Amino acid sequence: MGLIETLRFRVLPYWKTYVLVLLPLILLPLPVIGQGKEARAGYVIIIMAVFWMTEALPLAITSLLPVVLFPLLGIMGTGKVCTAYMKETNMMFIGGLMVALTIEHCNLHKRIALRVLLLVGASPRWLMLGFMLTTMFLSMWISNTATTAMMVPIVEAVVQELFKDGEEEMKREPNVRMVPDGMSTCSSNNTLEIDLDSSESQNLEAVSIDSIADVGKSCQELTAASADQSDNLCVSMKKCFLLSVAYSANIGGTGTSIGSGTNLVLKGVFRELYGSAPGLNFASWMAFNVPGMLINTFLAWIWLQCLFLGFKRTTADDNTQAAVIKKLIRRKYEELGPMTFHELATLILFILCVALWFFRDPQFITGWAEFLPAVEVDDATAVMTIVLLLFIIPAKPRFWNRDTAERNWAGPSPALLEWKLVQDRLPWGIVLLLGGGFALSDASKASGLSSWLGDQLAVLSFLPPFAIMLIICIMTAAVTEVASNTATANILLPILAEMAVTIKVNPLFLMLPATVTCSYAFMLPVATPPNAIVFAAGRMNPTDMVKAGLLMNIVCVVVICVLMASFGSFMFGFDEFPDWAVPQVKNATMTTLSQFSNCTSP
Repeated sequence: MGLIETLRFRVLPYWKTYVLVLLPLILLPLPVIGQGKEARAGYVIIIMAVFWMTEALPLAITSLLPVVLFPLLGIMGTGKVCTAYMKETNMMFIGGLMVALTIEHCNLHKRIALRVLLLVGASPRWLMLGFMLTTMFLSMWISNTATTAMMVPIVEAVVQELFKDGEEEMKREPNVRMVPDGMSTCSSNNTLEIDLDSSESQNLEAVSIDSIADVGKSCQELTAASADQSDNLCVSMKKCFLLSVAYSANIGGTGTSIGSGTNLVLKGVFRELYGSAPGLNFASWMAFNVPGMLINTFLAWIWLQCLFLGFKRTTADDNTQAAVIKKLIRRKYEELGPMTFHELATLILFILCVALWFFRDPQFITGWAEFLPAVEVDDATAVMTIVLLLFIIPAKPRFWNRDTAERNWAGPSPALLEWKLVQDRLPWGIVLLLGGGFALSDASKASGLSSWLGDQLAVLSFLPPFAIMLIICIMTAAVTEVASNTATANILLPILAEMAVTIKVNPLFLMLPATVTCSYAFMLPVATPPNAIVFAAGRMNPTDMVKAGLLMNIVCVVVICVLMASFGSFMFGFDEFPDWAVPQVKNATMTTLSQFSNCTSP
């Protein structure tokens, strides 16, 4: 057996096992030869980074490695490591997921989606905009994956309806075929009709049988070409719509601090490093990121039109198709029936939850949390208040009336949200992934690794801050195409925080765009779950996603960098180094002096 066969049959099928066994052994000199906690923490972080990128272990299981390795390597105690897995940010994330599950459970998200599609119009361009706006809005509040999975069947039904009329016409009259201008054939009665201009008219009797046969042959060729063209148009439009859904799901997740796991990583890391420092909360996040979200969604809409639809004038057939599609969407909407108490109560509680988040500390007015000065009230308290109401309020208020279809008084109704649904459908793995990231952040800070890495990256200080931010965003966009977005943020953000302190810029100037860029993964199916869903549904080639996604990556990175340098400077005051980051400078200096003292002492 040759080398190639050995690699193919004995190595490649078991590559994950080789990564699991060999990587810790290869990196073993780092904690053995290296002195101090920094080397040991770096050993664990590199192992976790590779495991997260390759998925040699499930992401959630890799996230549990700090519980094992940090205590054994003397970096942090077990108790401190475990507390990282259930911080305030994790509780906020769990509460947000429960609210999202309730929205999905009562089909409120589907009602919103179909209603928006009815409002925007039914031509292909406006339909795509409707898909994107709906997906973008829902992804701000519920899982990007759930939103995409809900929108894909709607897209497929619309595309099928768009091209159904032509297929049915061909089935009804299989012998009628399209031919060059002025001609049509019907082989069923062996006649040929030719419409010519009056100047070129001639007697049909002069046309030979051979000529008729030649025309029939050419008509069949044109028929096949026309059918292929229709199929290609159908496939192209389906890809366009599906990619628009995936892109708007990824972009929409940047609109709120709960829109994606990476956003919550920033919230947790920022809170851990800087406490209750002003500048980053639910309201300020939306105020800054929603404009960028809308701009990127609009640019994605324009780009996908250029790539797949072109710019042709609307014809009468297009108007007919639009009417058919609108009828289909209306029928789907009517199938949902009138809004139920379950949906209405969920909608009211959802709006209340957003209001509690937004007005907790909006900074432009006095927030409701300031009326409780004795303690610090954060976003987890707000969302868990709503979650409790979801488990208390019945889905059907049967206690004052009975269903007309029931003879006897009905028993108690299930609540708006039940624990079995939460137990079955809540993505607990992401909760562990967040916790593992916070454990890494704590260990990096406690061991001094973040300070050391920040000092090494200070070699970039000769560059303007904008150039540094642009380089970081480009690198993040590249890494997040092949690695988990949340894992990328977990590893990167603590390092960027220390780097910002070292080069004396506002930490948010580097951390915020890097976090948002983690969601700008449009090129590969493995980059995000929405990408994988539409890739499978559209039966695409990887080149389809690369061709469409490359420009989207570039455009979105440019947009976030421009916004940070303009609107961001106005909102967050990036022109000055903030006072709340000064203690971090002192801590970093003391860590460096302590290391120097240890190295020079006899």
